Amino acid sequence: MTDLIFVLNGPNLNLLGTREPEIYGHDTLDDIAAMLDDQAREAGAEIDFRQSNHEGHLIDWLHEAQAEGAKAVLLNAAGYTHTSIALLDAIKAIKVPVYEVHLSDPHTREEFRHLSYVGMGAKAVFAGHGAKSYQLALDAALQV
Repeated sequence: MTDLIFVLNGPNLNLLGTREPEIYGHDTLDDIAAMLDDQAREAGAEIDFRQSNHEGHLIDWLHEAQAEGAKAVLLNAAGYTHTSIALLDAIKAIKVPVYEVHLSDPHTREEFRHLSYVGMGAKAVFAGHGAKSYQLALDAALQV
């Protein structure tokens, strides 16, 4: 059976490549999805890559990852990272390990970004490496 990894992306990440490239880089979300798909396939795994600007979708998808027997979830909750206790509760409610991912390093940015509710429930955090943050998180998830 192939390992299934959910990769969930939150609000405004659909604008990657054009949104503040000095912070988030020039890779689009499609570029990141293709990169991860290649990496997963080489490891004999499968990626389910999704993006939503709606918090409830992310929560539903975390529940779905559990129901589908996913090996892990990579979650870039974007702005919800710093505001969503509901996402933290969803992460804590499932047995699937969740890896927090960020393109930039929130701790080097505005103070309000230093608090991560997602991180309170995540197995590990990968941040500050641009698109490579996703690759590092996927490597970790595949080792579980």
